[in-house]
Amino acid sequence: MKSKNLYYAVALCAGAAVVAPANAQDVFVDDAVTVTEFSCDNKTHYFNNWNDNWFIQLGAGVNQPIVERGTKGGALIQKDKITTTYNFGVGRWVSPYFGFRINALGGALHWDTPTAAQPNMGWSKAKHANLNAEVMWDMFNSIGGVNSKRVFSIIPFVGVGGDAMWDFKNAAGYAPVAGNVYNENGVQKVVSWTLPVTTGLQFRFNLGKYVDFFAEARAAFYGDNWNNNAKDHSIDANAAVLGGFSFKLGGRDYKSFNECNYVSQIAGLNGQVNDLRAQLLAAGAQVAALAAQLPCPEVQEQVTVEAPLMTTVRFMINSAEIMPTEEVNVYNMAQYLNANPGQNVVICGYADKDTGTAEYNMELSQKRAQAVANSLIKNYGIDANRLTVKYDGSQTQPYQNNDWNRIVIFTQAQ
Repeated sequence: MKSKNLYYAVALCAGAAVVAPANAQDVFVDDAVTVTEFSCDNKTHYFNNWNDNWFIQLGAGVNQPIVERGTKGGALIQKDKITTTYNFGVGRWVSPYFGFRINALGGALHWDTPTAAQPNMGWSKAKHANLNAEVMWDMFNSIGGVNSKRVFSIIPFVGVGGDAMWDFKNAAGYAPVAGNVYNENGVQKVVSWTLPVTTGLQFRFNLGKYVDFFAEARAAFYGDNWNNNAKDHSIDANAAVLGGFSFKLGGRDYKSFNECNYVSQIAGLNGQVNDLRAQLLAAGAQVAALAAQLPCPEVQEQVTVEAPLMTTVRFMINSAEIMPTEEVNVYNMAQYLNANPGQNVVICGYADKDTGTAEYNMELSQKRAQAVANSLIKNYGIDANRLTVKYDGSQTQPYQNNDWNRIVIFTQAQ
């Protein structure tokens, strides 16, 4: 304890030899860095891996084409023209709010387009198959908050695709009398290819972790030649109502993170800074008290080597970018290396095991370690030969807390 007090006195007297004497309370000037509050986006962000939240949809229902009605006219929807349609789809929810699906529908279609010359031969039929790429929006998750266990949801959707209609026949088994779309040889076309735009609403009922029931109302809009009759209407349409089951492959759920969950860690660092400031003030008071009691001993030059500062650099999830709050740790390591030119360090990157595949995490940990090494080299002039970059991915977990393993750790090179 005496040697420690003597050291304080020596330091004080060395300062007094250079500057004018000062009062006891002026021995230490409080130049402590102001600790600023860390602002965060208090919003929960959701993410998943590419192989999560896929689904297969199977359904059936009824549909009716809305096309030219010829000389007979009549209502747009006619009960005797309603036919069965079948549905198969594959899709994925890329977030709790938006998804996509490749959706196929098909079946027979009936309509009635009589002509003045043959008023009793307007009844027609054909077969069709429709394939669409559709974007889906979970309206309830967007408006009411994310809930993977919500019992009922409304899903608006819109899409584009392709449609083929063939096997055009009338009641007598011949080509429909109103058909007026011909090929280059003057023969009525036997296959009609069109590019429809589709829109609709799906009502989804959650039956459990792996199965939903859905009811869907949809309409597809075509060019006027869809049913081989280009007259009167500029747009043809097909209205359908479907029901069926959606099988959720692996369930439907999402991982999440919130920046503000890390505020407690920042607060802990702020607390450490405040503790150090208090210790600095206490040391200043102790030195001032010693200065009033002791004569100035002879100043002796001492050669000291700073102890190594082993530190860490933390990262946000799925990121290899050094956060502004972690730059201080890179700076501290640069200061240590500059003060100890004979020392080298190993920079080892890690990733948490609960996010991503082992292969992806290995690559991510390499990027993190390399980002720290690049900062030391480019920003602080550290010789690259003094740095050894290693990466262990998620195979090694230095900490039991999963979130702490998104990290780079410095160790002394042996």
